Amino acid sequence: MAPEAIFTLTTILAMTGWLLLLVSPIIPVWSDRIAGFAIPIVLSIVYTGLVLMTGMGDGDYGDLAGVAKLFSNPEDVLSGWLHFLAFDLWLGAWMCRTARKQFMRFWLVIPSLALTFAFGPVGFLLFSILRGIGWTSAIPVVNRGD
Repeated sequence: MAPEAIFTLTTILAMTGWLLLLVSPIIPVWSDRIAGFAIPIVLSIVYTGLVLMTGMGDGDYGDLAGVAKLFSNPEDVLSGWLHFLAFDLWLGAWMCRTARKQFMRFWLVIPSLALTFAFGPVGFLLFSILRGIGWTSAIPVVNRGD
């Protein structure tokens, strides 16, 4: 399959997972199973297959120039993209599960999800700060399925 087709299909798959996270308060079990497990596994399988078939460039991890060489062709860039898609989605699902367990209001989680989708670690940082300052509900949120 052409790299562009893999990019398109896996991006659509990941976006489906992110949409499931946005409705996770309504369907937490399905959101966890699909967005938090099944989709990241599929993305990881595609990533692993791509890396095994194409390798990872001529670079190395010794310096910035070596890392830049790792992404010297479209297949290598696609591998990096799949890496981000899989881990960021998994992280978003973890944040949703953690927020439910700690009775955080979902409206507090949404900015963290948006930032994780766009900027990975920035969303994780915001979520960690919100958890750290104790922005949880005094009244438990109805937990559907957990």
